[in-house]
Amino acid sequence: MVDGAISKLKAEMEANKDDSYIQYIGQFLLQRIEANPDDAAKLASKDKTIAKSLEAMRGEAKKKQKNGMAMLTPDQGFAIVLKYFGITGAAAPVPAPVSVAPPAATVKNPISDFDVKLDDFL
Repeated sequence: MVDGAISKLKAEMEANKDDSYIQYIGQFLLQRIEANPDDAAKLASKDKTIAKSLEAMRGEAKKKQKNGMAMLTPDQGFAIVLKYFGITGAAAPVPAPVSVAPPAATVKNPISDFDVKLDDFL
């Protein structure tokens, strides 16, 4: 069953190479199968597709929209996708992008190097 689900997801991803949303959700679902092989049967369902899960996500976002705009967090979006496929349980957390600050430049304080005593001048 795992192989069938993986093949189905990869086929849809291959058919929609130019759709970054299908690629992103497809990768999430492939990782879900890897971590939870028992979910494969639900993901292999012939009438359930990644594209239709995105439609379910759009429908939920429309319910939350204000002034024509709606946003979902990645966790909310993944939860909707899993619910669409009939999978219960929390979605795996999505790692946040990491921003790396450049190393702080060490600036030598010229005043700290200045050490003069009155006896030096006498």
